[in-house]
Amino acid sequence: MKPVEQSSHSSAAGAAASPVRVWDVPVRVFHWLLAFCFAVAYLTAELDDWRLLHVTLGYTVAGLVLFRLVWGICGTRYARFSNFVRGPQAIANYLRSLLSGRPAHYTGHNPAGAVAIVLMLALALLLTTAGWLLYTERVGEWMEEVHETLANLMLMVVLVHIAAVLLSSRLHGENLARAMLTGMKAGHEGASSQPPRTFVALLLLLAVLAFWLS
Repeated sequence: MKPVEQSSHSSAAGAAASPVRVWDVPVRVFHWLLAFCFAVAYLTAELDDWRLLHVTLGYTVAGLVLFRLVWGICGTRYARFSNFVRGPQAIANYLRSLLSGRPAHYTGHNPAGAVAIVLMLALALLLTTAGWLLYTERVGEWMEEVHETLANLMLMVVLVHIAAVLLSSRLHGENLARAMLTGMKAGHEGASSQPPRTFVALLLLLAVLAFWLS
């Protein structure tokens, strides 16, 4: 695994760094599509008249997660799991720096954010698998309880993730939510902008739209 860019400087130092394109377009399209699909699927879970929409969005979530797993291997630098998935020691060190009010700055995902991402991807796969088993009646009604529990766990992780983004944005002095829209984020000295990979993002978006319209 390659060394990860990191700085022990304060949030002000991180904000003063030159902005570079960290998040490519496929990562951003994936992020907002997943957020939209999960939110709407969660809200329509108990509405029988919207069952087809709920199921369609569930399948979409599964496809998006599979894409992200592939992109986490062959995508641009900061999209790769090898760049941001770290061990317990790195996570503990980051949390200590966060509690001190002077969080270590990472060009890509920080260790705590990486944990949330891995949890969301894993829960999304389990959730959609449970939904598929339930929808196709391959198992008993007990799977409905499993599906609902996984959905609530996913919601909890999402809410914690949102709170962490808001807190990190304040401490680092940079808008991390906006960075996921523009792709631009404070980078360390020598950090280079990643290629946008717009064509891959367009293919992903077209695949989702084609599935929705089929």
